[in-house]
Amino acid sequence: MNENRKEQDLLDSLKSSYQQTPVPEEARLRLLKGIQQAKEEMGGSEQPSRAAGSPNRKKRIIFITKRAAATTAAALAVITVLANSGPTVAMAMGKIPVIGAIADVVTFRTYESKEGKFEANLEIPEISLPAENSDGSTESTISANQDIEDYANKLIAQYEETLKANGGEGNYSLTSTWDVVFENDRYVSIRIRTTQVMASGAESVKIFNVDKSTGETVSLKTLLKDDSQLLEDVSNNIKDQMRAQMAADESISYFLDSENPEWDFKGLTGEESYYFDQSGQLVITFDEYEVAPGYMGAVEFTIPKDITGDLTE
Repeated sequence: MNENRKEQDLLDSLKSSYQQTPVPEEARLRLLKGIQQAKEEMGGSEQPSRAAGSPNRKKRIIFITKRAAATTAAALAVITVLANSGPTVAMAMGKIPVIGAIADVVTFRTYESKEGKFEANLEIPEISLPAENSDGSTESTISANQDIEDYANKLIAQYEETLKANGGEGNYSLTSTWDVVFENDRYVSIRIRTTQVMASGAESVKIFNVDKSTGETVSLKTLLKDDSQLLEDVSNNIKDQMRAQMAADESISYFLDSENPEWDFKGLTGEESYYFDQSGQLVITFDEYEVAPGYMGAVEFTIPKDITGDLTE
């Protein structure tokens, strides 16, 4: 299929999506104008995609491109798909002020390994936040990508050490996937869910909250402006929620007010994972076994805004 045909198919797809989704007319016109401008600047051709590393028999690393998760609005779902349809459309969308804040391009490095009954499959996100520089280029350094890479490499190193120590004997599975749980003009929150299964399973959740203006990961402590009183207030609210849930349902259990107080949840440190729900409320997440017995899995607590205020601005 030639390039002109690809572009025509893309425009046909856009037209079909628009007809089926209540996208504002102004947004559609801006998008079409941006696509045309990008075509002219790029000479009407797509750039070749980044090639994957060469696989070997047991292990391979693959680079793929995958669309960022959309927000709840149907119009944003269409926009997200378009943003990852190719460099022409991505470049065009970067020129559209109305939707520029949500047009983030996310790529993945996928780590796969299988040896005997040992198996690993990790999807590792990478964030792209175009920002026009003084020379007119649109490249920006995202320090959060290194944080994500470091986290993934630790998981991989642990898996490979276990594999080496056991010689591939026994059963061990490591799976890690991601999704975008929140995004507004300022923040994008990427949740990485990891499950390790050996004699039993364990689920962990790590969330990278990225400030779009800096490309940096924002810790809970930084988000709360290192306010020890606010951190304590959030901790106390979590304890209140734990007690209320346990009082309402005897099957629910947390490490709180127990016969082993040394194991009980003492409060937040400021390094916990968090994200925002669609109402902008702070949600604190805990790994399996961290604040509750294993059967409870990974748990999370939503903190009312009357305690935190609006932290998303």
